[in-house]
Amino acid sequence: MTLVILAAGMGTRYGGLKQLDAISNENEGIIDFSIYDAIKYGFKKVVFVVRKDFLKTIKSLYLPKLQDKIKVEFVCQEVTNIPKEFNNNNRVKPWGTAHALLTAKDVVNENFCVINADDFYGSHAFLKMGEFLSKTDSSSSEYTMVGFKIQNTLSENGTVSRGECYLDSGNYLKRVVECTNISLVNNRIVYSENNQEKEIQKNSLVSMNFWGFTPTIFQEMETLFHQFLKENYRTEKEEFYLPSVVNYLLENQIATVKVLETSSNWLGVTYKKDKAAVISKITELKKDGVYPESLWS
Repeated sequence: MTLVILAAGMGTRYGGLKQLDAISNENEGIIDFSIYDAIKYGFKKVVFVVRKDFLKTIKSLYLPKLQDKIKVEFVCQEVTNIPKEFNNNNRVKPWGTAHALLTAKDVVNENFCVINADDFYGSHAFLKMGEFLSKTDSSSSEYTMVGFKIQNTLSENGTVSRGECYLDSGNYLKRVVECTNISLVNNRIVYSENNQEKEIQKNSLVSMNFWGFTPTIFQEMETLFHQFLKENYRTEKEEFYLPSVVNYLLENQIATVKVLETSSNWLGVTYKKDKAAVISKITELKKDGVYPESLWS
């Protein structure tokens, strides 16, 4: 099994490359904890999807740490990494999470999990993901996702965007609906849609981009990305999102997505002020013995 880490985002709201920020006194980032958990539950390879301008930095950070622990690959997500017929544009912003994953297709030939670099998913979430992927045939179109309760994914320092998940009675995903400007107001979780305030139930599951796929998804993604570019290659901000790909596959009955429940608590750094709370929680987890004092020593 392979862990694919999407680390090419621009960090607009955060104001920097939060993917590389240390959150422990051992100079460990959120990425370190994800890789540690993945190794613990049977993943044998990690693929970093990064921007070319910090490839050298991330290599220097992670190759020494991970030597002899897990196989490591790096791929670069560049705005020019698209078919030549669509390359006559002034695009600066990355093409989105689905395009980021697509750049890894040549180095991923086995079942894999894809995550955001700046989200902490927790040990139990990786346990559940590893169990599912290890039992799934690599030619299958049954995929998976670990969902988190929305009340555990908010920031005290600003609004967030989340993909609300709608499930059937068998815990299979029906669709993901992107909600923006989500916040906790007077003990209610609200978001804005068409300039109207709407409420989300606190125990609603949301996607934090913790997906499990087989290699069969890449062919579907290539077809969909080509269609996306036909319609959007001259735009500056439209993005090819992973949840949009999943929604298309579900609507057209091309794939299924089993939603896994986890007891793990999600942690994340959307804004710089979120960092202190994450550091505090990581310190607590180490004190409780969930993680060793130093992950890589």
